[in-house]
Amino acid sequence: MRAIAYGLCAALLSARPGFAQTDEIEVYDARIAAPGIVNLTVHDNYTFSGLRSPRFSGGLVPDHTLNGVPEFAFGVTDWFEQGLYLPLYSVARNRGATLDGFKIRELFVVPDAADRTFFYGINFEFSDNAKHWDTSRYSQEVRPIIGWHLGAVDLIVNPIIDNPFRGAKNLDFAPEARIAWNLSKDWAIAAEQYSDFGPVRHFLPGDQQSQQLFGVVDFNGAPITVEAGLGFGLTQASDRLVAKLILSRDLN
Repeated sequence: MRAIAYGLCAALLSARPGFAQTDEIEVYDARIAAPGIVNLTVHDNYTFSGLRSPRFSGGLVPDHTLNGVPEFAFGVTDWFEQGLYLPLYSVARNRGATLDGFKIRELFVVPDAADRTFFYGINFEFSDNAKHWDTSRYSQEVRPIIGWHLGAVDLIVNPIIDNPFRGAKNLDFAPEARIAWNLSKDWAIAAEQYSDFGPVRHFLPGDQQSQQLFGVVDFNGAPITVEAGLGFGLTQASDRLVAKLILSRDLN
């Protein structure tokens, strides 16, 4: 945990600008693949109604655009998972099919998070981005994970800091949160909030922030888990209607 803390401090001192496109709409709950297990998760999201101009010059138009990525994860120990996102892809109304880059990640968690009342972890992602995907060729995400299993209810917060390696003044605060009600062992419904407040030194005005509220249904059975949701934008800077689908299964 001391090494994790040092890594977090180093990362924060070294955040991509807000409102970059996203391939992954998910609140992390500190669950990881068991040691020796390879897991495949496919993330897809489609903007039915969104911004009709790019968020930055040369970027993708969000409206009627599909973003996604296969995520390969390997359980190294009961507290560490190594991940690879490859390839990031989009089908955008202004560019057609594109490849957007790739990411590697290191996820550190408290062991057996699913069986604990209080759980925590931290995730580091390092991205190599295409010019149309992000204004920074290289970027990083630092994602703390804090949560509670309270009977049938789960409360989870991911206070994310994004880092474009352009100094502390450009660190971006993009927190996520989830409250879920577990209907059974396999089924849950949830509300999730995805935000981007802008630079940590000076948050953007409220109407320029990205704020989305998702309704989500989870199926956690075997051999595949499914997470499906529909999100609604709450500000002018947010895409108005976005659907997400996450499919996951162990490969061995």
